[in-house]
Amino acid sequence: MRRLVISAITAAALLTVTTACGSSDADEAGGQAGGTTKIKVGAIPIVDVAPLHLGIQKGFFSEQGLDVEVVNTTGGAAAVPGVVSGEFDFAFGNLVSLIVARSENLPLKVIAEGNSSTGQQGKDFGGIVVPEGSPITSADQLAGKTVAVNNLKNIGDTTVRASIRKAGGDPSTVKFVELPFPDMPAAVDAKRVDAAWIVEPFFTIAQDQGAKVIASNFVDTAPNLTIAAYFTSQKTAQQKADVTKRFTAAIEKSLAYAQQHPDEARAVLPTYAKIDPAVGAKMTLPAWSGQINRESVQTLADLMLTDGLIKEKVDIAELLP
Repeated sequence: MRRLVISAITAAALLTVTTACGSSDADEAGGQAGGTTKIKVGAIPIVDVAPLHLGIQKGFFSEQGLDVEVVNTTGGAAAVPGVVSGEFDFAFGNLVSLIVARSENLPLKVIAEGNSSTGQQGKDFGGIVVPEGSPITSADQLAGKTVAVNNLKNIGDTTVRASIRKAGGDPSTVKFVELPFPDMPAAVDAKRVDAAWIVEPFFTIAQDQGAKVIASNFVDTAPNLTIAAYFTSQKTAQQKADVTKRFTAAIEKSLAYAQQHPDEARAVLPTYAKIDPAVGAKMTLPAWSGQINRESVQTLADLMLTDGLIKEKVDIAELLP
């Protein structure tokens, strides 16, 4: 479970932070070659990070004097300790993972939006699907059913519960099971689960196989929900303030460009992710607003407290810019 994984690595991350490399002004100067600062960014190879790769391709980071090496991660469990230890200068992670880490006193700081819900019911880049022919037609009917999510105690089950509550159902009786996104379309098609929360491109693949969408869980959770963010450690933000400022400027320009040029965002996908071009052409892209919806992040934190992902209320102001 993501919560347990983060908890297990917390001590190790804190032990390594004091010996982290690349976290001082001297290291910042030493990391430059010909006036360019080399940085490492941890990012899971999914649709959500298309702006990062597109921005590198368009030269937005080189304009800021940054030479970016993107290191693929499996998610927050790898990205959070990587940032805290100094292995990564910056990383991409969903806000539930970051709030959990912050609740465990890991010194993280969000610097820019990563991606957001489209805010449109039935037209988001992910949702809750059921097999073709299923009698389930709305989220409240998931009570007592088995629902697949990619990680337990994370953004998937948190937002699915929100959908169930909004529809008038009882989320306490839902059985959540972990399943990798790539395996979900087949599991739904074979009816090994009653429902699944899926994101693109697997969301489109599942629908092509006959699955039907019964709810847009991100939309049900909060209007224009901010889902993920680019973040760094508080130490990096302070000791590499100039690099952090330049990275933030470059990623914000990249987010705006991707939002305004969706065809180019789609075109960059095969360069870093295994996505069929035919699927990529028709799937729904996330919103890259460049703005963090603070109210929606607080809603997530409140839901996490209700659902037991965190033990005490988190002040999101300590995490957000």
